[in-house]
Amino acid sequence: MIETTTSISGQTHASAHVALEKVPLESYVPPAKPSLIGLSRVELAEKLGGLGIAPAQRKMRVQQLWHWMYVRGAQSFEAMTSISKEMRKELERHFTVARPEVVAEQISNDGTRKWLLRLPGGDKLEKAHEVECVYIPETDRGTLCVSSQVGCTLNCAFCHTGTQRLVRNLTAGEIVGQIMVARDRLNDWIDRETPNGNRLVTNIVMMGMGEPLYNFDAVRDALLIVADNEGIGISRRRITLSTSGVVPNIKRTGEEIGVMLAISLHAVRDELRNELVPLNRKYPIAELLQACRDYPGASNARRITFEYVMLRGVNDSLEDAKLLVKLLKGIPAKINLIPFNPWPGTAYECSDWQQIEKFSEYIFNAGYSSPVRTPRGRDILAACGQLKSETEKLSARERQALRAMAMTD
Repeated sequence: MIETTTSISGQTHASAHVALEKVPLESYVPPAKPSLIGLSRVELAEKLGGLGIAPAQRKMRVQQLWHWMYVRGAQSFEAMTSISKEMRKELERHFTVARPEVVAEQISNDGTRKWLLRLPGGDKLEKAHEVECVYIPETDRGTLCVSSQVGCTLNCAFCHTGTQRLVRNLTAGEIVGQIMVARDRLNDWIDRETPNGNRLVTNIVMMGMGEPLYNFDAVRDALLIVADNEGIGISRRRITLSTSGVVPNIKRTGEEIGVMLAISLHAVRDELRNELVPLNRKYPIAELLQACRDYPGASNARRITFEYVMLRGVNDSLEDAKLLVKLLKGIPAKINLIPFNPWPGTAYECSDWQQIEKFSEYIFNAGYSSPVRTPRGRDILAACGQLKSETEKLSARERQALRAMAMTD
């Protein structure tokens, strides 16, 4: 049961008695014909062995499949013309190369795209699960925000996704599949021309629905496929994993995945962070920052990003800025200031722009990069902290609030 209390900001929020973590309501049920998307080369070889492919041929066949799936984006075995017809038919009998289905696409007035994706079903009696994925085009890059769970394990007070139940973790194939869907929709595979001649999806951020480090194995396996230079080929330096602070898996992220790290910090005092990010009661700020100091590969060239959502009258004072600088001493860091993105029913408000600029200026003068993230996709609830699967329908009150936000934002 969630109780409420009045915080130091004078606003009413979830109390410290809110559960730190949610328990998954369901587990993954594989379909009768599983997809090969998301399998490692070793796992693909095992599948081919099950079809009677001789060991001497498996490496070559795996490489053919890998190329067709991850370089050319083939959506069927029939399209894989360098593989014999007989083998294509055999693969078709047992497997698919299915990725999530696009149920709805929304395009913001700033060019941001949000896709509601339905995951390939397992048992026919199982309710179809849906997640959201967001593409943010910029002049020098195209960033894809990818989900790791249906819902979220955590209950961060300012986050729309945190109000959702945790249904289940995504598989590696469902995570990789989101990137493949984006390339499908944008016509962004290597054998096709893009409007500017360059790749459209250049960066990946694990900042969608879910806490990635509570689904570590699947996220790791997926990102290793995404970073493979003989496939999707997105550099580890262009992949950022964001965590609310699951300390035991931070070191593992550096050692086993090697991607850029982002920390959802949002407060500089344990008392307030306990309220905003209840997981802090399990892994407090000092413990979290020590894990960052120990993060494998962290350097001035590979800085850790600290995300800090700007909440009016809550965490945006100059004293907060001073303490933030003090806390991060000795960590190769940059600080990403995020204007709070409102969502229906929230009690928080975005800091005044003048206050955000003062906060940013203090941090910058202390020697830290402190960009203010430009809100993108607010009009389609695609901005940071706003994702919530349409599986959970908005109430009439939420819809009314959303319409009001769209008119005034």
